[in-house]
Amino acid sequence: MSVLLAKRLISAREYYKMAEVGILKPEDRIELINGEIIEMSPIGSKHPAYVDLLDELLKELLGKKVQIRVQSSVRLDNHSEPEPDLMVLKRRKDFYINRIPTPKDVYLVIEVANSTLEKDRKIKAPLYAEAGIPEYWILNIPDTQLECYSLLKDGKYQKEVIIKDKQIAIFDAFDLAIKATTIFSLSNLK
Repeated sequence: MSVLLAKRLISAREYYKMAEVGILKPEDRIELINGEIIEMSPIGSKHPAYVDLLDELLKELLGKKVQIRVQSSVRLDNHSEPEPDLMVLKRRKDFYINRIPTPKDVYLVIEVANSTLEKDRKIKAPLYAEAGIPEYWILNIPDTQLECYSLLKDGKYQKEVIIKDKQIAIFDAFDLAIKATTIFSLSNLK
């Protein structure tokens, strides 16, 4: 006879309490996904280089119209607080000092994927869509392509566009065109 085990999901409040009392350490690379504490993959050297490039590029193109957050959390609901690689947020004078951004604050989430591609596609894409994040991109390092998800309907992205080579990605919220060659300029460096 088999018995299913009941899981006890962790809330965001409990997650922070665990950090406060020292169960979770600041150096732990973890995030809260669907009530479970998930260990994040090691990042290597390519991952932070692309994060830095995107951060610089988006700040240059969007200026002070928005706030760019790097590897910081977004509270999707009471049981999910992932830490995307980049977020383009609505600008606030208080820089979100008193609260963590929520989906209504987010224009775009970007994950940089080297070893996390399947997780970013199969777990994070539906998670962000269900939460109402309007646009989600995966910078796919191994395949040198940008995977752009948008057009939310009933908690699912209806549009998926693959951008490579000389194609152009459009950041819908600002009708901003970004060339794939600009994003993947690091691929040509040795």
